[in-house]
Amino acid sequence: MLKRVYDGTVDYLQIMDEFGSIDVSLFPKDVTDQQIVDMYKWMSFARQLDAKALSLQRQGRAVTYAPILGQEATQVGSALAMGPKDFFVPNFRQHGVFLVRGLSLEAFFIYWKGFEEGSTVGKGVNAVSYIVPVATQLPHAVGIAYAQKYRKTGGAVVTYVGDGGTSEGNFYESMNFAGVFKVPCVFIIENNGWAISMPRAKQSATQTLAQKAIAAGIPTMQVDGNDVIAVYKATKDAIAKSGNGPSVIECLTYRMSMHTTADDPTKYRDDSEVDAWKPKDPIARVAAYLSKKGLWDKGKEQKMQDDNLKKIDDAVEKAEAFKPDPRSMFKNLYSFIPETLQEELDAAEQANFWQQKSD
Repeated sequence: MLKRVYDGTVDYLQIMDEFGSIDVSLFPKDVTDQQIVDMYKWMSFARQLDAKALSLQRQGRAVTYAPILGQEATQVGSALAMGPKDFFVPNFRQHGVFLVRGLSLEAFFIYWKGFEEGSTVGKGVNAVSYIVPVATQLPHAVGIAYAQKYRKTGGAVVTYVGDGGTSEGNFYESMNFAGVFKVPCVFIIENNGWAISMPRAKQSATQTLAQKAIAAGIPTMQVDGNDVIAVYKATKDAIAKSGNGPSVIECLTYRMSMHTTADDPTKYRDDSEVDAWKPKDPIARVAAYLSKKGLWDKGKEQKMQDDNLKKIDDAVEKAEAFKPDPRSMFKNLYSFIPETLQEELDAAEQANFWQQKSD
């Protein structure tokens, strides 16, 4: 006997195309023109913040940095879809999400200057700090989601992973846990085409990365990751149904810049590939939409850019005046300091360790 026991499909969603045109039949009813203006402002702010951080690193005023140029819609759209009870677990590139969720700009720059205090996330942000090792944030995310379910908070967890991270064991193990225990977790695959120098085509033979969720019994879809409205809708819908279990959203976007400032993409990527993605810019398409509707003009643009720059410059000034405390390396790791670490801290203080080093 031969019979088919399962058919799997992956839907693709785009609401606003690269010309700023809208598919009215798919447009979310809860989104107003003012909200689209806000989306545009947040994406623009994220791009200016990104440019400043990159500039500081090139001047030796910050450590290795991971740019988000071209990926603003995926981050802003998903962040705006979260509610006050929702929690998010980032990797090392979620600057736009942190910005929307309320991380202070001063903390952002302190972190990228290499100081531990910058990784302290305020209570209202509902997040853990940046997690750099690839895909290791995902077990944390499903654990937090399990706690949300156990405590019946009504909140979901949104977590992010790059295309390269979907090849890691942590990705599959976390999805398997989430699928079995039906935890309220939304996995967002930020597929920007490259895992450092490894192109998407050489990472996986699957037609989509979204379909990897099917094996875990998790609903999944693919979204135009440069369409902020589509990302918003997909994330909000996934959060709304998270009480019944997890979801996976693959956002197709593109890394217009380098993987990090320690990377040189010109050694492995053709400029023609980057040029092909420029017309799909997530901010330009929203600007085109707003212009058509008479909701934006050059005066508003200039004021927004000036206001953003002032906020950024003020934060940089405060961050550069910040004096780090070496004791911070012992804090914010656990809910309490374990005995072994406390012994090390006590020994360092008794030996006046840091004062000796600074002298």
